[in-house]
This record gives sequence, C-alpha cells and structure tokens, in this order.
Amino acid sequence: MTKRSYDVAVIGFGPSGAVAAGLLGRAGFSTLVIDRDKEVYDLPRAIALDHEIIRLFDNMGLLAEVLPYTAPFTASEHFGALGQLIRRIDMVPPPWPMGYTPSLVFSQPPVEAILRRHASAQESVTVRLGTTLVGIEQDEDGVILQLRAESGEEESVRVGQAIACDGASSFVRRSLGIRFEDLGFDEPWLVVDLLLTAGTPNSLPKTSAQFCNPARPTTYILGPGDHRRFEIMLLPGEDPKEMQREENVWRLLTSWVTPESARLWRAASYRFHALVAAEWRRGRVFLAGDAAHQQPPFIGQGMCQGLRDVSNLVWKLMAVRDGAAPALLDSYAEERSQHVRTLTGRIKAIGRQICERDPEAARRRDEALLAGNGGRAPVVTRQDIVPPLETGFLDAIPHPAHGTLFPQPLVDGLSGPVLMDARAGTGWRLVLARDVAVPADLPGELRVLRLPPSDGVSGPCTVLSEQDHVLADWFGRHGVIAALVRPDHYVFGTAGDQLALEALVRRFAGCLHPETVAQEIA
Repeated sequence: MTKRSYDVAVIGFGPSGAVAAGLLGRAGFSTLVIDRDKEVYDLPRAIALDHEIIRLFDNMGLLAEVLPYTAPFTASEHFGALGQLIRRIDMVPPPWPMGYTPSLVFSQPPVEAILRRHASAQESVTVRLGTTLVGIEQDEDGVILQLRAESGEEESVRVGQAIACDGASSFVRRSLGIRFEDLGFDEPWLVVDLLLTAGTPNSLPKTSAQFCNPARPTTYILGPGDHRRFEIMLLPGEDPKEMQREENVWRLLTSWVTPESARLWRAASYRFHALVAAEWRRGRVFLAGDAAHQQPPFIGQGMCQGLRDVSNLVWKLMAVRDGAAPALLDSYAEERSQHVRTLTGRIKAIGRQICERDPEAARRRDEALLAGNGGRAPVVTRQDIVPPLETGFLDAIPHPAHGTLFPQPLVDGLSGPVLMDARAGTGWRLVLARDVAVPADLPGELRVLRLPPSDGVSGPCTVLSEQDHVLADWFGRHGVIAALVRPDHYVFGTAGDQLALEALVRRFAGCLHPETVAQEIA
C-alpha cells in the first residue's frame, strides 16, 4: 500500500485550483497541487468578478494585491434590432451590500499569478508544475494518483481527498466516467481582446453594450485600463478558425475601431455551452470549476462560479476535519449543482434574447421588453440575476433569507470604519439585532455578533456599531431578530423571536454534530 503523502490533492493550478490550495494551506491541510503547465496563461480569458469573490479575496488577505488589476464593471446597455435601448444591466446602488463594488472587470493573468503565489507561499502546500496526472484510483482509505513528470518518470501518490480543477476537458471527470448534462445552449462566438492606443480616435461606446442585432449579435465590455473586449456571434457557414485571423477580426470591428487606434491582443473562437456534470463527487474525489460546469458568459459569472465551488468545499472539509458529521460533504454537490443550474438557466434566457437571429422575433422581443416596463428600458442588476442557495446545508424551517448572502456593513473599528469581517472575523457567526439575548449553551463553533443593545450587553459577543444601517435594514426587511451565518457568508437560518432563536441554535448543533446531540439526548 502506498503511504498517504498529503491530506488533499488539487489537480489543476488555474484560478479555482489556486484558491482551493490557498484556502487549504491556510487551514493547515497538507496539500499537493499539480499542473502540467509551468506558467500562468498570459492572455485574458475571464474578465468579470463580483463582490462575493472580492470578499473571498479580502478574507484571504489578497484584496490589496488584486484591486490594482480591477475596475468597476460599467452598466451594460442592450440595444435592439433598430438600435434602440431595450434593457440596462447595472449594479445595485450604495451602500453596497458586501462593502465592495458589486461588479468588477479584471485582468486575469496578473490576478491568477497573485493567487498562485499565495498558495505556493503556504507552508503546508507543495506545488509541482510540469506534472501530469495519468491515472486515478481510490479505495476506502484514500485516492491514488499516478503522476508523470516532464522527464517521463512516473510515481504513485496517495492522498486523503482530491479536488479536480483541471478544466473543461478534465482528465479526472473523464477517468471517473462522469458525463456532462447538456442544458441546451450551443452557439459559436469569436472573442476579441484589444488594447487601445493612447491618443487615437475610435467610435467605441462609453459603456459596456450588448448589440442585440439579429444580423450579428455582439457584446462589448470595457475592461480595466485600456483593455476592451468584443464577443461576436459567428454566423452559419463561417469557419471559426478563419474568422479569428487578424484581417477578418478587423473587418468585423471596422465600424468601431481600426488597427490605428488599437492593438489586437487575442482573438479566439469558442462554442458557448451550458453544461453541468451529472455528479460532482465520486467517493473522495470532488469536481470544481470548469471540470464541473460551463456556462455562457453573458453576465460574466464563469470564474466566479468556480471560486464559489472551492470556497464551499474547503470550509466543509475543514468542518469535517474538526468534528462535523462527514455527511456535510454531501451538501457540496447538492448546493453547487443546483446553484449552477439555476444561474445557467437565467443566463441562457438572457443569452437566447441576445442571440435571436430572426428579425421578426427580435422585433417582438424588443417590444415586449419595453412594454413590460411602461415603454421604458427596464433596469436589471447583476446581483439580482445571481440566485441564492436553494438546497443543502440550510435550516430545515424555510425562510426567504435562507441561502442568501449575508451583508457586510462598515462598522466602527479602533482607528475608524472597517468592514465587518475585519472587525469580527469569519467562520460561523450568530448575528443579533438590538436587545436580543444571547442564547445559552452555544455550540463552540459560533461567534456572536450583535448590534449595540440599549441596556447593556447580555452574554459574550462582539458589538458592531454600523455606519449605514445595512444590518438594521436587513433585519427589518426580513422580519427577523437573528441570522446564523455560514463560513462562506450564506445564511444558514434565521429567527423571528427569542424562542425561535433558541430553537435555531439547537437545530444548527443537531445538523453539524448529529451524533453528539443524539448521545446527549440519550
């Protein structure tokens, strides 16, 4: 039997793999990371992030490094078949619920390099680049990886669990015989990245745009700095490889920009898919990122979804290591698969409208969108498109707030306002409104946070004096006095009164440690 060498192996060192390894290393897991590529891919791919992911980066201590490579995501104006404004997709207004700009564009190569450096710097993380996974097996004791170095030398390594972040053509997924389920979207597009030439004129829009022209649907995104992206639908009969040739790219862009005012950075043809793995877990092996799902890019959630995957999985691995019921790991696939399916369905609906090629159907689309908002172009926020968790490790008594992201206000710190996580930490939190008593017999995992009481503090807790009434408004809007928040900032459960709060805490303890609670009852 091969001796276990690591607690966890991460297969693939792209953004999802690097974040997974960084989180595992910070939690003290002995972690092996492998990737056949030695360097970060130096051309842009993903271009959008949201406030949930920025909060994750901040919790990892990386925000100051990442922010210089980001910019606010400008509103996306959708124009119809006749060039009229038919919809606007924008950000929620301040005060921002997570404390950060809700939607951002970013440059992937430098950000990915930051994520890799952070993971590699963790004492318990071993990174082996230029290493290919050529075989994977598992038994009741662990996972056996067959690795091949650049020299051709092979070795077997045993690990406790493996996380496959090895991309859309995942060797792990194919080796396990896990199929992709097709959610019904398959369109050919050309993605073009440009770098503007300073001081030269162009006819580019001043905000991001979606040209829903049935003759050729086209997306335009303002990236950070001088980066601009076009996503151009290819028409029947057009050869994708031919269309990405430089002369054809400039022909497609001629009404907006010319070679004199921009440099072609990348042109790549893709098929925009909507695919989800039929299984996300097979024994001790978990799929994450593009290995588990692919979706059209119309609201820029592809990379965000992969980072949600690994954030969700790693805190559950930590909890099980620290005594939580192993069944907690089953909720990873349950939660993430449903979340991806729901969001992909919403993105598909937007994508179908954008991709409409029939002129009469496009006219009806435009009329319906305007008529539904009194003749004006409706405004949709990107944050409202992203769904809450609908199932998984959530309180059994339903409430609309369950599975939503809990807000993060600015609160008083020692030397001025700081975001709540910096003041009170992360992990499991029980957040209380004013004048709510701290429950007795709290599980050891729970840290209690509360708004300032009017008559002194009851029980051990961290008092939060917020700046913009974000928490107070949240409690009022949802009609509750308490929220029990998970380590990934999703709401596990809520309580409307003191008795319900005591019951919520008991249910939480029973979910996280069912055997212990059962023994105490016995």
